[in-house]
Amino acid sequence: MNKVVANAEAALEGLHDGMTLMVGGFGLCGIPENSIAALVRSGAKGLTCISNNAGVDDFGLGLLLQTKQIRKMISSYVGENEEFERQMLSGELEVELIPQGTLAERCRAGGAGIPAFFTPAGYGTEVAIGKETREFEGKHYVMEQWLRSDFSIVKAWKGDPFGNLVYKHTARNFNPMMAMAGKITVAEVEELVPAGALDPDEIHTPGIFVTRIFQGTNYEKRIEQRTVRKRG
Repeated sequence: MNKVVANAEAALEGLHDGMTLMVGGFGLCGIPENSIAALVRSGAKGLTCISNNAGVDDFGLGLLLQTKQIRKMISSYVGENEEFERQMLSGELEVELIPQGTLAERCRAGGAGIPAFFTPAGYGTEVAIGKETREFEGKHYVMEQWLRSDFSIVKAWKGDPFGNLVYKHTARNFNPMMAMAGKITVAEVEELVPAGALDPDEIHTPGIFVTRIFQGTNYEKRIEQRTVRKRG
């Protein structure tokens, strides 16, 4: 089945106000830049975004914060975005902070059809408030529920018309888990290759999880924090 669409706008067809989105990436690494730009242009409001972080003020999901299209952020790290901080402290933005490993596992559980699991992360902290806890072999655990989304939007290095995806190095990050957990999964890729061109042993996300795929353009691939060493 050919899942190729022309561009990000076509890939996001059916997206509307109030939806829950998973957006792949880690910091600014491996984020779906073209799709985020299309989300801004769509004008969709009241969105719940599940992502490792909220980008920076003028890039990544920070662009959706600028336009106040996000109602709630579910993230594990949000420290590089002043607009995020302002909206959170003013009460304009609802925020759920989750330990990073727990966030990844909740996304994976959503894709695997596992509604809940127990983890020691967060026990005895605010993370555990209101959640069931149990003791296993003398250690305390917190029950966490799966995360799923109306749209999962991911970025890959290569993909084929069937939706099979290959990620590159650390840009793999949250993308594979999120690709599994969406009712509709959109994949933007740097290179769209013919069917059969990908080695089956190298495919990270099988096409069964991908609904629509398109080839992106003009990737900036900005570095979130650049540290350089002085000469000499």
